[in-house]
Amino acid sequence: MNLKRSTTSVVFAVMALSLISMTAIQQDAFAQTQGMSITAKADRNSDTITVTGKTVSKLTDVTFRVISPSGNNVVVIDQVSPMSDGTFETKFKIGPTWKENGFYTISAKQSLQQNSIYTLDVEVEVVNGMAKKTSATESSYSSDIFVPSGPNIAKDAGLEIHADAVIGSSTIEISGQTDRVSQDVTLTVTAPNGNKVSIGQITPMLNGEFSTTFNTGGPLWKQDGFYTVTAKQFDDPKYTASTEVEIEDGVVVPEFGTIAAMILAVAIISIIAVSARSRLSIIPRY
Repeated sequence: MNLKRSTTSVVFAVMALSLISMTAIQQDAFAQTQGMSITAKADRNSDTITVTGKTVSKLTDVTFRVISPSGNNVVVIDQVSPMSDGTFETKFKIGPTWKENGFYTISAKQSLQQNSIYTLDVEVEVVNGMAKKTSATESSYSSDIFVPSGPNIAKDAGLEIHADAVIGSSTIEISGQTDRVSQDVTLTVTAPNGNKVSIGQITPMLNGEFSTTFNTGGPLWKQDGFYTVTAKQFDDPKYTASTEVEIEDGVVVPEFGTIAAMILAVAIISIIAVSARSRLSIIPRY
């Protein structure tokens, strides 16, 4: 009799333990399979913003709303259905309704609840109808163990710079963007002969953008040729970028120098042709 009771107790204990284990496993599995992720990408001075993402819930469509910087206008509304693997993608064309300059909020929602893990926002800066370089990601996956695969996760996008200068100007404006704002960017200007003519540091803004100005006048800029401006933030090659500016007599060389030379050559040929015809016309005929 005691043995029977003991066996029955063991059976109930094993069943209880199994139920607890199954519940724990289900909870872990559920915790690892909730949420979604979205990424907004745009090239510098582009009129197109691409939004990609991945969601665990594939039962409903993903609704997008693009809200103006002031928050007063909804400039675009879109809706997409996730693929069988949960991925989705849409593109926004910057048009007449994008009148304001600033950060536009792209809101992706797959739930009726405002604070749901299936509601995410990313921001893209637009100035004068053109997007700034952007690679912004938001994710609400409930477990760090579960990491969605695919191009929708933007990591280590790197650093880039651009040089803008007016023809014949003695000023060069350097602008750039990085996805790491915790570290200063070191800028180095190298002359055509390899000498360093300028070195400085600049702190990126919260959106990753940075800019500075170099004056080309002075004895260090006396050499004619291409000057290299290099921006570096880390030892990683993705965080080292460079651009070139041609300097002659201390000022920026016209960007369309080749075209100007072609025009000059055509003009010279035309003058020679006209002169030759004129000489032929005055030669007496016998």
